Amino acid sequence: MILERCLGSMLLVLSMLSNVLGAFVGVNIGTDVSSMPPASDVVAIVKAHQITHIRLYDADPHMLKALAGSGIEVTVGVTNEQVLGIGESASAAAAWINKNVAAYMPSTNITAIAVGSEVLTSVPHAAPVLVTAMNNLHKALVAADLNFQVKVSTPQSMDIIPKPFPPSTATFNSSWNSTIYQLLQFLKNTNSYYMLNAYPYYGYTNGNGIFPIDYALFKPLPSVKQIVDPNTLFHYNSMFDAMVDATYYSMDALNFSVIPIVVTETGWPWQGGSNEPDATVENAETFINKLIQRVSNNSGPPSQPTIPINTYIYELFNEDKRPGPISEKNWGLLFTNGTAVFPLSLGSPSQITGNSTAVFCVAKDDASEDKLRDGLNWACGQGQANCSAIQSGQPCYLPNNIKNHASYAYNDYYQKMHTVGGTCDFDGTATTTTIDPSYGSCIFTGSSNSSTGRESLPPTALGPISPGGSTKLPLSKIQFLISATCLLVVLL
Repeated sequence: MILERCLGSMLLVLSMLSNVLGAFVGVNIGTDVSSMPPASDVVAIVKAHQITHIRLYDADPHMLKALAGSGIEVTVGVTNEQVLGIGESASAAAAWINKNVAAYMPSTNITAIAVGSEVLTSVPHAAPVLVTAMNNLHKALVAADLNFQVKVSTPQSMDIIPKPFPPSTATFNSSWNSTIYQLLQFLKNTNSYYMLNAYPYYGYTNGNGIFPIDYALFKPLPSVKQIVDPNTLFHYNSMFDAMVDATYYSMDALNFSVIPIVVTETGWPWQGGSNEPDATVENAETFINKLIQRVSNNSGPPSQPTIPINTYIYELFNEDKRPGPISEKNWGLLFTNGTAVFPLSLGSPSQITGNSTAVFCVAKDDASEDKLRDGLNWACGQGQANCSAIQSGQPCYLPNNIKNHASYAYNDYYQKMHTVGGTCDFDGTATTTTIDPSYGSCIFTGSSNSSTGRESLPPTALGPISPGGSTKLPLSKIQFLISATCLLVVLL
């Protein structure tokens, strides 16, 4: 009895903690990969990049077993093919929970179930039983005493909001009103959250030039090009924020307010065909890193500034087996060997938001390749930078492009020489930043990880986790709070 009371108190404390802690950035892991590494290797890669939240599109037993003991928060998926059966049978839902959730908890930290993927637009014939399927799964979680740790929701695309701008007048497609009303009522009743797939890439490329690309890439706009909602006069600094707000206003139009939104998919492809000129490494790098900065400031969109936008990036690896245009196969953050396609930091917020005391010297986004090549050659030659890490087969060789190689060389020179007059200029191609450009096993000189290597384990995250936050307190403090709680229970 004491143990049961202690566990109950632990959940209460962690639930309270999760409401006051910062937003998280997670990553989706797709499976249409021709050379998918073994599950144990995937988990090792996730840990190495300090990814604390992942979403699986199914309930792959190898992944769920490999994630045991990692502390990584996991969203498991009911596939679209399974929605009908679970919606038509409570026993099928119970069997699914027992096989794919209860069997792995608490060792594997499952915190959510995503029921289908964009069911209303991708498999509309299953829509009539979607909410029933969610209810059946939730009842099975209640029966297994897991409903406080695991939330149930369903990801929907922006396509069910026909006119997302201006956000204040956005509404759901009226033909889905009955289903969406039931869905929102379920989310409210179970204290769950709305799962949104929001892609500024498509908002921009399908927008016929209505919005500037800088708006889609989180880049600042000049005052004469500010995006303003004429009804609320809210200024939107990014299409991402406008998409999230359009969804909040659409819920409000059905008289549902403050159901938090978690963005279950967003990203930017880094390679495309000749008719996809915006799918580039530079744009993907800009979008992803500015997205991480945006989410990590813990604020919401203009209409809901106090509700952080927890977000999952699409996706970990390229799904090269997916059909469609070239861009469809090139959304991955990492190559399957664990190296990053471009520099990114999914680790501690201090690396992401610029709170680090370290200063780094990196190549400018708009620098010409010719000038960068000259600067790179000078840094590695006369400048005596140590450029061994950017040689073929070494940790910083990939991505193999002038900008990233120059950044590494520029920074190595700057860290050694700035105290004796060395500058971060390189003929106008370089700039300083407090954002640590290290990624994967590529550690830039001056990084807090330079001498010890990157921390291989992510911050341990224990459930239940609310959509508004994530456990980012040091593990020792969480353990202290839990121990204190249990001691209090024993004394009582």
